[in-house]
Amino acid sequence: MKKLEQSPIQVFFNCLFWIISLLSVQSLAAELQLPRLISDGMVLQRDVELNIWGWAGPGTKVQITFSEKDYSTITDAAGKWVVALPKMSAGGPFQMVISNAEEQLVVKDILIGDVWLCSGQSNMELNMERASPLYEAEIRQAQHPQLRYFQVPKVYNFKQAQEDLSGGEWTAITSENIRSVSALCYFFGLDLQASQQVPIGIINASLGGSPAEAWISLDALQQYPALHSEALRFQNDATIDSIRRSDQLSSQHWYAEADRLDKGNISAAERWSVAPHEPENWEPIFLPGDWSATPIAGQAGVIWVRRTFDAPTAWAGQAAYLELGRIVDADSVFINGHFVGRTTYQYPPRRYTVPEGVLRAGENSIVVRVVSNNGRAEFVTDKAYQISCREEKIDLFGTWYYRQGVQLENTPSTTFIRWKPTGLYNGMLAPLFPYAIKGVVWYQGESNVSRAHEYEDLMTTLIDNWRTQWGRKELPFLIAQLPNFQRPALMPVESKWAELRDAQRRLSLLSGVDLAVTIDLGEWNDIHPLNKKAVAQRLALVARKSIYEEELVASGPLLLHHEQEGNRIRLHFSGVGSGLVAGKGGPLQHFAIAGADGQYVWAEARIEGATVMVWSPEVEEPRSVRYGWSDNPLQANLYNLEGLPASPFTTED
Repeated sequence: MKKLEQSPIQVFFNCLFWIISLLSVQSLAAELQLPRLISDGMVLQRDVELNIWGWAGPGTKVQITFSEKDYSTITDAAGKWVVALPKMSAGGPFQMVISNAEEQLVVKDILIGDVWLCSGQSNMELNMERASPLYEAEIRQAQHPQLRYFQVPKVYNFKQAQEDLSGGEWTAITSENIRSVSALCYFFGLDLQASQQVPIGIINASLGGSPAEAWISLDALQQYPALHSEALRFQNDATIDSIRRSDQLSSQHWYAEADRLDKGNISAAERWSVAPHEPENWEPIFLPGDWSATPIAGQAGVIWVRRTFDAPTAWAGQAAYLELGRIVDADSVFINGHFVGRTTYQYPPRRYTVPEGVLRAGENSIVVRVVSNNGRAEFVTDKAYQISCREEKIDLFGTWYYRQGVQLENTPSTTFIRWKPTGLYNGMLAPLFPYAIKGVVWYQGESNVSRAHEYEDLMTTLIDNWRTQWGRKELPFLIAQLPNFQRPALMPVESKWAELRDAQRRLSLLSGVDLAVTIDLGEWNDIHPLNKKAVAQRLALVARKSIYEEELVASGPLLLHHEQEGNRIRLHFSGVGSGLVAGKGGPLQHFAIAGADGQYVWAEARIEGATVMVWSPEVEEPRSVRYGWSDNPLQANLYNLEGLPASPFTTED
């Protein structure tokens, strides 16, 4: 093939193009850049040396002007620069000017105060919108210019620790933005701001469902061969792509089959979403409740349920608010044949707005298409099921009618890649390490319950890992202990939830680690209890005593040690405060005792000064005691006079 020759003019323009492109690349590389955290509205940690960092061209001089003083440095061979600012007292707002020879960046509205990192899984993530039924007044009144919030983007990376975040910004909390803010973060920050009278910055790096190992570095995971191997496996992009494609295809096929075969959707003329007045082949069922006593118990697929209610004349054409508690697993809701909302997984509360023009005077129909992934369909009890309009409510408890749309095999299992070991450490945590913080608030453990036996060691590794990266041997860690969950047990039982809570209690024996007990703040039927204000207040109470050194009682009774006295065991506690008391009235409850055989029976327990004596006539030679040892120890009632509950525990090694 004959080579095409270029004219001198073409050669000139081609060379010019490459020169311009090269200069553009060099210019881009030399551009002065700041990490996402160093931005307008940020809160910097008071009373410690501060790192301000960023990037520019290699060998570039960078200057910072802050609080009427100048600081400078030279970028390294990779173009990174770090400037150390001296300790500063709380105050602001301030402005910071960062410049090199070519450009100048200005960071505005800077406050100096205390910065807290909040991390964990969904109970840390749960926002004010989700908790709004409890906090509408707080939402309306929120106006906190000195309480700043930074939401870390939810990303993972298995290959390397990231230098910067993919997004995020500092925002002052107001009634306009508070609904997207973590409820626990908000109330924790608000409490500390009120008690310390300084600006508070909250960095929220949390992700629902994440296990502890997702937040630990690859090096630190080497002592856990299975977790370390899993982390290495997911460094392979082809592995991730293959798993993601396979999961996606399996899921799409299952839902496509559900839609294709669902008898309630097959005929446009007879869609079950438009409820007939006298339905044929529909069976009665009392809801809320489940299908365990019906012929379709344990069957995955689609179930349709319907009922009618009579609306007052004044409701006709008006907007309304529908609450359907919590439905397992997913639902689509229709009123009078009009679609009003959908929830695609089991945990969120069902709250739907019924638009104007849908309701009518007299009889109205509600139809719910329930998708059951694993044959455990349920309208969860002890939740609100009602429709409200014009300050009136109609209860929806009672007899509904159901009909099976289609039966299918259980949905295929899904690999949650974002939860795999070290991914969140690299993607969400590593970019934060240069930023000075006061301490860490940690609310996590639900995803490690099945491996509760390793949790104490795993969390000790996580705490050491983070402290090393922040360069602080005793970086404060405040841990929210898991609350009560599931139905109460009638007899002493083994419990993974109790085992994990006890691991959290033992972690509080580490230097610089403190525990907020929440055993009385949960909801038996919801892994995401809404009362985050009380949890935050207990965490703030611990912070005020341990970190801010206020003279107050911050904890309920925590087991110190025990001793055998004949056929009884005496328990000694810290956190006694003004004295021990049996809360909720009556004698102490939910103590269990065992002999050498390890078989626990309910025990008698009596407060004796700052101790508790435990015994049972059934156990002549007791060896160990448990307190609050179940998923939901509803009757556990050991408190101090300050109203703070004792942590569940076992005296076993």
